[in-house]
Amino acid sequence: MKKIDDIDKKEYKEVVELWEASVRATHHFLKEEDIEYFKPLILNTYLDAVELKCIRGNGKKIVGFLGVADQNLEMLFIHPDFRGKRIGKTLLNYSIDKLNVTKVDVNEQNEQAVGFYKHCGFEVIERSELDSSGKPYPTLHMKLIK
Repeated sequence: MKKIDDIDKKEYKEVVELWEASVRATHHFLKEEDIEYFKPLILNTYLDAVELKCIRGNGKKIVGFLGVADQNLEMLFIHPDFRGKRIGKTLLNYSIDKLNVTKVDVNEQNEQAVGFYKHCGFEVIERSELDSSGKPYPTLHMKLIK
């Protein structure tokens, strides 16, 4: 089993770099200005607002991470070089089993993520036309159905 580790505040820059690499590989619907908009928010606000956990590869480099607040999976990002290696599934299972995650919000256009969460037992309970920042990216609100 892959070891789940804590993330230190001094690693936030590395986390944001992983986030950006993951988003560029999976969120093709985002505009460049949106990626640039979110980067400082993630670094300076969002990471401090969640409980962060990660999986590290060789050399202690973070290859995937999650962030949880109030039983909601706020973040789950895997470096593109490590997708398909069960890192996302391992982190998700940890978040459910240890952090009591029951909900996740997903960009509707991120069809791979929507499929992943459905496969893992989540179902759509609501849809918002805008994302949480008020940007025109429809969001699916999903709940874990056991």
